[in-house]
Amino acid sequence: MKRKIIAITAVLMTLSASAQRHFECLNDGWEFRLNDEGPWKQVNVPHDFQIEQPWVAPAADEKADNTDVAANIKSRLSSRGFKEMGKGYYRLHYTPSKELKGQRVLLDFEGIMYTADVYVNMKHVGGTNYGYIGFEIDITDDLEYGKDNLIEVVADTREPGNSRWYTGGGLFRNVSIFSTPKDLYFGRHPLYITTRDNKFVSISAEFTNLTKEKATIIAIEILAPDGKCVYNETIALKRHKMARHQEERIATDVKITNPKIWDLDTPHLYKVKAQLLREDGSVADEVSDDFGIRTIEFGPDFGLKLNGKKVILKGYANHHTLGALGAAAYPKAIEKRLKLIKEFGMNHIRTSHNPYSRDFIRLCDKYGILLVDELYDKWTRQHTGGKVPFEQLWQNDVPEWIKRDRNSPSVILWSLGNELQQDPNMPFNDFGVTMYKLQKTLLQRYDSTRLVTVAMHPRYRNWETDSLPHDLAMQTDIQAYNYRYMYFPGDGHRFPWMTFYQSEASMAAMGPNYFEMNLDKVIGLAYWGAIDYLGESQGWPAKGWAQGCFDISLEPKPKAYLMKSIFKPEEPLVHIAVIDKKGDMMWNGVQTGNDGMSDHWNRMAGQELSLITYTNTEEVELLLNGKSLGKKLNPKDDTKQRNQIRWNSIKYADGKLEAIAYNNGKPIARHKIETTGKAVKLVATPEDNQWKADGTDLMHIRIEAVDSKGRRVPMAQDELKFEVEGDAKIAAVSNGDINSEELNVTSHRRLWNGSALVILRAGKTPSKVTLKTTSGAYKTIITKLTTQ
Repeated sequence: MKRKIIAITAVLMTLSASAQRHFECLNDGWEFRLNDEGPWKQVNVPHDFQIEQPWVAPAADEKADNTDVAANIKSRLSSRGFKEMGKGYYRLHYTPSKELKGQRVLLDFEGIMYTADVYVNMKHVGGTNYGYIGFEIDITDDLEYGKDNLIEVVADTREPGNSRWYTGGGLFRNVSIFSTPKDLYFGRHPLYITTRDNKFVSISAEFTNLTKEKATIIAIEILAPDGKCVYNETIALKRHKMARHQEERIATDVKITNPKIWDLDTPHLYKVKAQLLREDGSVADEVSDDFGIRTIEFGPDFGLKLNGKKVILKGYANHHTLGALGAAAYPKAIEKRLKLIKEFGMNHIRTSHNPYSRDFIRLCDKYGILLVDELYDKWTRQHTGGKVPFEQLWQNDVPEWIKRDRNSPSVILWSLGNELQQDPNMPFNDFGVTMYKLQKTLLQRYDSTRLVTVAMHPRYRNWETDSLPHDLAMQTDIQAYNYRYMYFPGDGHRFPWMTFYQSEASMAAMGPNYFEMNLDKVIGLAYWGAIDYLGESQGWPAKGWAQGCFDISLEPKPKAYLMKSIFKPEEPLVHIAVIDKKGDMMWNGVQTGNDGMSDHWNRMAGQELSLITYTNTEEVELLLNGKSLGKKLNPKDDTKQRNQIRWNSIKYADGKLEAIAYNNGKPIARHKIETTGKAVKLVATPEDNQWKADGTDLMHIRIEAVDSKGRRVPMAQDELKFEVEGDAKIAAVSNGDINSEELNVTSHRRLWNGSALVILRAGKTPSKVTLKTTSGAYKTIITKLTTQ
């Protein structure tokens, strides 16, 4: 029961910076070895020990692809990126200050992949059975203060079948240690901040008070996006008799004057600071969290409204990994992806099929990306770590997940699972209905402001013939269908209360699966695997999924421009895509194979080519070396061909192929591809942003082979070698080729499509850094950088 809040009106205490909560990052200085064998080596967190392992080709008696559905035969490691599973052993020597003695000391892990056990001074103190969820361990009585202590972690990825994709392994997210007083402190993820009508803010907090004081005094401050204080209040909460832990509403309907609204283009963030005060005014504990002022609405007649305006979700669903970096959750790599997808018109991500890192959520808050936040894949032991039955997980996982992300304005919908109907081993033998109700009931205890769904194939065992929606689709708040958007009209007619979201959309059907929805009524869609990723290989030697519109090094493929033409109709666009081969792969009954395409003009003399010009304009003219090959209209009335103009029997000739797009007869956009000369030199292009000497920040550097006119030469495949001087090191290398046998954690890489990518990780000492790139075919180049 909530107690009445008593405001202290005599003197408002100003929030100070002297709170006794002490935080220390433990990302640096770990030692690691694989399978408890060989010498220890030094590593820093985030760290993915799986990405360092060699590729393991399928055995002679294995299918080379992920699965043969008819024969139920799987390649042992194709789903896991052809990396051998193992155990990662980590250890860290840590000396806590003597001043921490008498405090409450906790060890915090944001996630350990995939299951893990934690030891302090050889004593088992805790662990995780589902590595995507963070946790803390009270180690107050396990430390020797002022002396050397040993923290050990054993991370295990070996459980058979514990994932359908590449997960990475080890300490892949941040590790920290923090302390509070023992008698008066906030709980884990203690703040719950809600907004109403885009002007009112309410705040709840969880805390523990073991003092003898008759009231708990809390000071609250709300800071505007510009840092100015817009609310400052100190309150006293009556103590609950016999209560050790309390959750209280501490500020109700605080009105914000002239609020800055969180929206896609203006993602303004406010901050709440909360302090627990003693009777003498001293600060016992302090926490803070960001939030945004915004409203979200769902309904069958309009789909989704953000701040009262209709919004279509235009996004993707991918796994949590970050290309060549594996699962290691680097904020800079995440930020690079978010900037890229916004550039191509996306506004949405579904975190399939597990919670991403907290840094990922914060960056979506910062950049105005709408999230469907997902907790699990299927609700079975096999799909949730494999260490313990699923029934032992969800009661702890749901609160941790919701409390961690509930203040983030980017999160607009909770998803509890994915494609449950495909697994017969569900709890309660009802394909998820009872388990959904149980989890939703617990979820709403911690957040009542968002709706809850499950991504599903919406029919029973045969989605091609069953006529009625799955029972679970009749229970979820939002009807989230993977691929089966063609059922929206019929299901909506029979069940007019349903609101539809295409939680996975096929890349191969890009265009039709967007334009054939009733965009006035649906929520939107998320394209599955829009960025290539490790794992779920559809055939060796591919190390993973290669059907995206961005390769694994984040280079856009031609089809990325079809997506941009759809998602940014206000921006005139035309892009030439030459068809190299026809894609015809099937995956779970869905065509996923894309036409193999490229956008260069280095071909064989006399070759006849078919190509597509992607455009959102009215008409396109194609010219070869200045000679017009004709004009064609954009077939905007044909949902299957809209924005895609096909050209057949184009006879290749060296020179320039140019597409000119027209609206109202006037040229409005152009794209040209040219035959290049021989590659004569290398060019390096670093990211244009500040590089911080914080031990974690990254610098992505694109290396290209160019001809005498500075044009990238797509046929160049020379091997490059990299050396670094200064306080930085190579975190990973890539070139976008999912079939490459080269490892990612090395100091060399071949060019592919004329380019390669080097990712450097900064040290902690500001310094000048140089990257030397050498090759037998080109002059050595030196790239000069600085960490600050």
